[in-house]
Amino acid sequence: MPIAAPDADALAHSERLQALIRAHIAEAGGAIPFSRFMELALYAPGLGYYSAGATKFGAAGDFVTAPELGPLFAECVAEAVAPVLRELGAAAEFVEIGGGSGRFAEDAIGRLLAIDAMPARYAILEPSADLRERQRMHLQQCLAPAAFARVAWLDGPPQARWDGVLFANEVIDALPTPRFTLREGEVFEEHVALGDDGGFVRVDRPADALLAAAVRHVERQLDAPFADGYRSELLPQLPYWLQAVIGGLDRGALLFVDYGHPRREYYRPQREDGTLRAFHRHQLVADVLARPGLQDLTASVDFTALAEAGTGAGFDFAGYCTQASFLLGNGLPELLAEHERRASDEAGRYALRQQVKTLTLPDAMGERFQAMGFAREVTFDHAFLAGDLSHRL
Repeated sequence: MPIAAPDADALAHSERLQALIRAHIAEAGGAIPFSRFMELALYAPGLGYYSAGATKFGAAGDFVTAPELGPLFAECVAEAVAPVLRELGAAAEFVEIGGGSGRFAEDAIGRLLAIDAMPARYAILEPSADLRERQRMHLQQCLAPAAFARVAWLDGPPQARWDGVLFANEVIDALPTPRFTLREGEVFEEHVALGDDGGFVRVDRPADALLAAAVRHVERQLDAPFADGYRSELLPQLPYWLQAVIGGLDRGALLFVDYGHPRREYYRPQREDGTLRAFHRHQLVADVLARPGLQDLTASVDFTALAEAGTGAGFDFAGYCTQASFLLGNGLPELLAEHERRASDEAGRYALRQQVKTLTLPDAMGERFQAMGFAREVTFDHAFLAGDLSHRL
């Protein structure tokens, strides 16, 4: 199915962002790292894909996330973290990174209230001013005043000492990622420059010491060097990002859900051009450099790298499993039955069953997405008892 052409306003918006990116390229001497291009394309204030006002989530947007399907995903997450919140006590907090449309917060708060595990504060760390305002409006409409009063938006990671749970769904895949390639055994970093027609083109420059060392670290784990011409993504800044977003967390748990692979699967020889892709109106776009600001850019997560970052930050590894196993192990069958009993008709029950299929079937979200957790001075292993995959890391 052909992708509908953007309207004039959308194209004008993209042109403004392209002008900004061209200025950065000129200032840098003719090329910027792809990670910088991705950062500007997604997050440039007022212009980037996540910073501007177009609808991103759901049928009217460019992709559908698990919370947009219905309440079951968020309610299972609430069931998984509830024992941690109870163990931490009345002052515990829940921090969600990237609040999306606000649907996850709505359903998670509803479930936490229902099972008497609501934390003292539900905080959302949302870099997009536009999305923050949408979340605020949505939650103010759907939550009772007492529940809404516990919701707060953070301007940055919590710097004060805190105890609680940090949660991120489809966040790491949107971190601006460096791209590398190999030439005669040497590591190069992918950059973006301007072609003769003024469009964006890919060029390679020698990698800096941080990226080169990270590539060599992966090669040692794979027991083989990358072939010349092999190209992929690598996030050497992931440990620093993780340390930053947890802020002053003393006791608590971290939970990440995203799509990706263990390292050996991520860097398979056959995946010779990496996992980077672009989406517009639910369709894959071949040119990731085209029309910045109008399409999502994303790369899969190396879950081995995430495990290294979490344990390197001083947390105990709690577990790793597919999204299907995580949801089934944290109350999905019981929650489905509960919602089916409350459904007013067969159409409602059918929609619930379709929601479960999308969340759990291997060819939908069930195996493409995985969950990984970490803990510090709390017990969180219970959330990963079903289908443990840690041996694949």
